[in-house]
Amino acid sequence: MSKLSRREFVYMMAVLGAAPVFANSHTRMTNSGKLEDYYKLKNFGNARFLHMTDSHAQLMPVYFREPSVNLGFHGNYGKPPHIVGEKLLDYYGIKGDKRLEYAYSCVNFEKHAKAMGRVGGFAQIKTVVDYLRNNFGKDKTLLLDGGDTWQGSATALYTRGKDMVGAMNKLGVDIAVGHWEFTYKAEEILANVKELDAEFLAQNVFVKEDALMEGAEAFDEDSGLAFKPYTIKKMGNARVAVIGQAFPYTTIANPQRFIPDWTFGIKEEEMQELVDTIKEEEKPDAIIVLSHNGYDVDKKMAEVVAGIDFFMGGHTHDGVPEAYPVKNAGGTTYVCNAGSNGKFLNVLDLDIQNGKIKDFKFTLLPIFSDLIPEDKEMKKYIEDVRAPYIKDLMRPIATTDETLFRRGNFNGSWDQIICDALVDVKDAEISLSPGFRWGTSVMPGQAITFDDLMTQTAMTYPETYMREISGQGIKDILEDVADNLFNEDPFYQQGGDMVRTGGISYKINPTAQMGKRISDIQLTRNGAKLEASKNYKVAGWSTVGSQSPGEPVWETVETYLQSVKHVKNLKIDSPDIIGVKGNPGIV
Repeated sequence: MSKLSRREFVYMMAVLGAAPVFANSHTRMTNSGKLEDYYKLKNFGNARFLHMTDSHAQLMPVYFREPSVNLGFHGNYGKPPHIVGEKLLDYYGIKGDKRLEYAYSCVNFEKHAKAMGRVGGFAQIKTVVDYLRNNFGKDKTLLLDGGDTWQGSATALYTRGKDMVGAMNKLGVDIAVGHWEFTYKAEEILANVKELDAEFLAQNVFVKEDALMEGAEAFDEDSGLAFKPYTIKKMGNARVAVIGQAFPYTTIANPQRFIPDWTFGIKEEEMQELVDTIKEEEKPDAIIVLSHNGYDVDKKMAEVVAGIDFFMGGHTHDGVPEAYPVKNAGGTTYVCNAGSNGKFLNVLDLDIQNGKIKDFKFTLLPIFSDLIPEDKEMKKYIEDVRAPYIKDLMRPIATTDETLFRRGNFNGSWDQIICDALVDVKDAEISLSPGFRWGTSVMPGQAITFDDLMTQTAMTYPETYMREISGQGIKDILEDVADNLFNEDPFYQQGGDMVRTGGISYKINPTAQMGKRISDIQLTRNGAKLEASKNYKVAGWSTVGSQSPGEPVWETVETYLQSVKHVKNLKIDSPDIIGVKGNPGIV
């Protein structure tokens, strides 16, 4: 069992031990306050990596509820990140520390959110990054962005990600990778990459051969690499290699039609060849992979590829407060993840001696907005970005008595609102909504604004549909997504959570074989079992294939919320999960 006394957690209690729990005018720092009062990381070693990921374009501080369901099975049973709630607090020995309880778990979320306020915010992150970089030494510090940065807000959608390129430049990002970045058009992506001050890396994205023949742009025409695969950086007296790993399943999980000339994949064999080449030709002191694989995929890749020191990972939004050790043929590789929505900043300090990592210290540093003064320049940039749209963004749509959240393996309350809206507005019997992990939380008593709604829906393929699907077809959809989520081999897990449903209930056995996980699908309105041969009216959104004909989903949901006016007594269509008794991945 992991405890905070382990060396890689040595910072955590020092960081927050003196931090007040309650956020008010007496405890909130001003621009004349001392950041080191609460973010006093003792310098260690001679190379510092700062790492953030999956901010999903959240420039402003947010509320974000950690999952109460993040199930792990087979080799990942009971291992990070598949430990939640009280079990997570026990696992890491942090029960009773209200700041850490609020940061890393869903325990007492409403109570803590009321007391401690929002998290993240690029103006706050800028303050922390500058302090940690300047305090350690700019020449010895790199800031890494793990992707999913250009998507997830109204302003990112309206500016085609350019607002986030500007924010990354002001933040001082040195190296970046991508996933939802690839849901814009190829020409928009390449234009944004040119405007980005950071190096945009990907060892696993290639330009198709026929596209190369027709003059498609590539980093290297001989290999077909679409982007630079790695970079060498001098950090003080150390030389480190950073390899980029984009989300391997981009053209499966997201539309190929936006980027028709590019192919993606895990490319573990190419990764091993690249690591070996870097070791032989570049002779770096350390090799870091900046990854958007997802936590379990990173762990498996760390098992099968030798010679990597650290994975700085993203995609699955897991806030894991440790550098997780994975054994392989070359020794040990450590896997790290930095959560999502700007809530965390990874700090990895390396002690490099005689061409090797002698020791390291690591922390998943929470960004508590109430403890951090805003950087004035970044604050003004954010205000200017939002100004043309601010009236529409702050427009109230409805109010809520419920905590609205998305994150978790199955339906969240925000997802249920989307599903209910699709059924109601489209006059459907059943609704299906993708198991996206992005999206912030809304607290009870808050107005639901258009800005809030867009954190759940802002994307480049938001169109809705209404079609007839047979009962067997609906079961097949559920089975396919369940296999994507619960396949025993992490290399067959393509990220995201279970498809959200409205109008039906069902049973799921995550450990069953493919095609046999889903059973007893019933209509919630009357309890009737779904008939395999009967067609049902199904509404949904976000089609990966051809574009759907309907209006954007945010219009559908706004119409519904305006008719509801106030969200209360929300009934969530969660499945009956079989075989999870005692599993630490569910509260």
